[in-house]
Amino acid sequence: MKTGTLKQILLITDGCSNQGEDPIAMAALAKEQGITVNVIGVMEHDVIDEQGMNEIEGIAMSGGGVSQVVYAQQLSQTVQMVTRKAMTQTLQGVVNKELQQILGGEKTMEDLPPEQRGEVMEVVDELGETVELEVLVLVDTSASMKHKLPTVKEALLDLSLSLNARSGDNRFSVFVFPGKKKDVEKLLDWTPKLESLTSIFSKLTTGGITPTGPAIREALTYFKKKRSLRSLLSRDDDESFFEESV
Repeated sequence: MKTGTLKQILLITDGCSNQGEDPIAMAALAKEQGITVNVIGVMEHDVIDEQGMNEIEGIAMSGGGVSQVVYAQQLSQTVQMVTRKAMTQTLQGVVNKELQQILGGEKTMEDLPPEQRGEVMEVVDELGETVELEVLVLVDTSASMKHKLPTVKEALLDLSLSLNARSGDNRFSVFVFPGKKKDVEKLLDWTPKLESLTSIFSKLTTGGITPTGPAIREALTYFKKKRSLRSLLSRDDDESFFEESV
């Protein structure tokens, strides 16, 4: 089975967008481009209101990803769980497409006899450990996130450690919204590890609007730039990408 790079946007926020494009529509566009959008809603002592909950769930659903709302102290394990769950979900979708080509019709893993289904899941698990992964993290830095940012930093460091235990290559990039001078600002370019976040996060300022839609749009643009540059520089024309997230 030919696999390529698994691409995810990980959105960490604590409320509703209030500026720019509809984030749910932007997430749907991401899915069309083969990028899964996962969303983690972070609570402290407060709660996320119904509108915020609907938006978090809607973004993940449109983006073919996973959503979870957690208290700040549970963030680290949740970030890892959501990222890996979304990987498995996407890989199962890829495997199901292969099965449909082989078996015809609308057959999926669930239609296989238990023994064969187990063998296919072993393939999915193995792919989850070996596939290349790119995660672009979008961190909400609006005023209400101020006291949660240290926890976000620790969660991202733990995510980096966890994913780098796999044999597959990982690349991370981090953007914040709102930025100092514009809606979205790049904090960290593509890197295999996130240790440098320790010094960068302490300098972050919070406040202002919550432009979630523009943040997702910027993430898509950034993925596209990376892809264009890779095709320009790479001599390997065979590199493939997952074209669809499930």
